[in-house]
Amino acid sequence: MKRALMIVAVVGIAGVVTAAALVKGRGTAKASYRFVQVSRGDVQQNVSSTGALSAVRTVQVGTQVSGQISELHADFNDHVHRGQVVARLDSTLLEQAVQQAQSDLDKARADVEQTRYLADQAERLHATETMDDTDYHTALYNAAVSRTALQSSQIALLRAQQNLAYATIRAPIDGIVVERDVDVGQTVAASLQAPQLFLIAEDLRRMQILASVDESDIGVIADGQPVQFTVQAYPNRTFAGQVRQVRLQSTTTQNVVNYTVVVAVDNADGALLPGMTATVSFQVAKATDVLRVPNAALRFKASAEMVAAASAQRGATGDTSAAGVRPDSAARAAWMARAAGASQGAAGTGAASWTPTTGATGSAGRRGNVATLWYLDASGQPQAVRVRTGLSDGQQTEVAGRDLREGMRIIAGLASGTSAGSAAQTSAVNPFQSQQRQGPRPPGGF
Repeated sequence: MKRALMIVAVVGIAGVVTAAALVKGRGTAKASYRFVQVSRGDVQQNVSSTGALSAVRTVQVGTQVSGQISELHADFNDHVHRGQVVARLDSTLLEQAVQQAQSDLDKARADVEQTRYLADQAERLHATETMDDTDYHTALYNAAVSRTALQSSQIALLRAQQNLAYATIRAPIDGIVVERDVDVGQTVAASLQAPQLFLIAEDLRRMQILASVDESDIGVIADGQPVQFTVQAYPNRTFAGQVRQVRLQSTTTQNVVNYTVVVAVDNADGALLPGMTATVSFQVAKATDVLRVPNAALRFKASAEMVAAASAQRGATGDTSAAGVRPDSAARAAWMARAAGASQGAAGTGAASWTPTTGATGSAGRRGNVATLWYLDASGQPQAVRVRTGLSDGQQTEVAGRDLREGMRIIAGLASGTSAGSAAQTSAVNPFQSQQRQGPRPPGGF
């Protein structure tokens, strides 16, 4: 009898311990999830690129004559005006060339007077038949040659005077000196091309970015699109711009075809400088005031036990709402409006904002633009809700579903300290893996 009582007591104690362990295990399971919240806001789809800032118009100031730099009247960052003297060459040889040309001109004029006198004499002698025809025509020829030589001497003098004028270098436009490539005493030689003395930027209050865009993204870039960019000099500041031109000329680098996109930039405060590297973000699509969820929740993969428990509870309650995506009427209307607007934009500008990749299955069990999110119901049991995904900015994705609401806590993963067996049920996701850009789809199947 005593032995039977001892056995019953041991069994009872074991049952109590087991129940306590189960309760504790359930509490631990509930606390082992990592959650994110569904929020409401804007989601915009961007295409990233890099480029260099430059002035809209720059002019290279050179010299058309050779010589030694004798004076410099402009330096780096100086503001100059059109016609302002910025440098002078040593003009000694050029002045001598002008004097030589003037002397040649004076001699040519004297030759003209002499040959004209001889031609007049020949005219009279030939009229009285005291000069033969050969001498007469020779006199006329010499007079004509002297007149031609006079014209050549006049042109040579003008050329020498112009070369002397070229020794004074003047600014061709109003602007700011960006580069100065010479110093006083340096000799410049103008042979096949004019050597560059200065580089003048017309107006740094208006600048441009020459961004290189991959051929896979160039189809969604169009004139007039808004652009945001940052530079390393101001890491906490975001600048705005606008696409001004998509150049047709392509370049190939390591078998990758790139196109140059010109972005117009306002630099009224002068913060941006030529040559800065800009990290550019082209806004190709935007969803306003929509529900959105961090991408980690879309990458979460439920365990087999979670799926079985959720299916059993839905079967017991007769709830099949999670089987399909049923956005509310407002979300559906907004989605269709954006689809219509994007379609019109694509027809007018060639920007295809509504062309996400289809048919691919992600690590979170997504197919196309339909995904499954997991949450805990009122009793603490995991439940699934099917949603339709839209635009993604790489961190958050637009979602819509009948059972989805703002502030809803969504399971994004397992908290630290989870056992290896439980962790194996969650897909391994590399947080540094680039996410495929996914755009919204027309609301078929809503």
